[in-house]
Amino acid sequence: MRVIARATALTALGLLLGAAGPADSPVNVPEPDGLYTGPPRGYTPATLKGATVIDREGLEKLLPDKPVLIDVVLADHRPAGLPADRPWLPTHRSIPGAVWMPGAGAAPLAPEKEEAFLRRVAELTGGDRAKPIVTFCRPECWGSWNAGKRLVAAGYSRVHWFPLGVEGWQDDHDTAVVKPDRAWAESGEGRAAER
Repeated sequence: MRVIARATALTALGLLLGAAGPADSPVNVPEPDGLYTGPPRGYTPATLKGATVIDREGLEKLLPDKPVLIDVVLADHRPAGLPADRPWLPTHRSIPGAVWMPGAGAAPLAPEKEEAFLRRVAELTGGDRAKPIVTFCRPECWGSWNAGKRLVAAGYSRVHWFPLGVEGWQDDHDTAVVKPDRAWAESGEGRAAER
């Protein structure tokens, strides 16, 4: 009887602790002081200081304002071992109208690449730092968080982070095939998408 009571108590304690969530759950991830330089995939904070975190409904409501949609999903690389004479035609689907800048959320990012990113965003916004911008990639992806953080640091006042990413959008909406942004690709960072 004592063994059963102890097992029941341990199970109840486990359930109680489990309900609080693991220490590294998304709710408990603190924002780093600067850009995040760890693994690109993993739990992300629920916030981004200076930016607005939006869900799918928030993005739907923002679309009439014609925000600049910046997709920073990393480009696929040609599979190792695929014979050179075999075609490899990867496609990337994104939110319709998005500008795909593969790897623009990497950290660290070489100073000339960060400059190219900010220059391209300035072109896309027409130099208007109050124009709404949405950064996204995939769920649990630090790249879009970093891209948003860079834009906030550069003085953009209406940065929105969509942490659900492409997959979160396509749950209820169509996506479109996009190519890497030409200006970004010419800066050297997007060339990986062409491999």
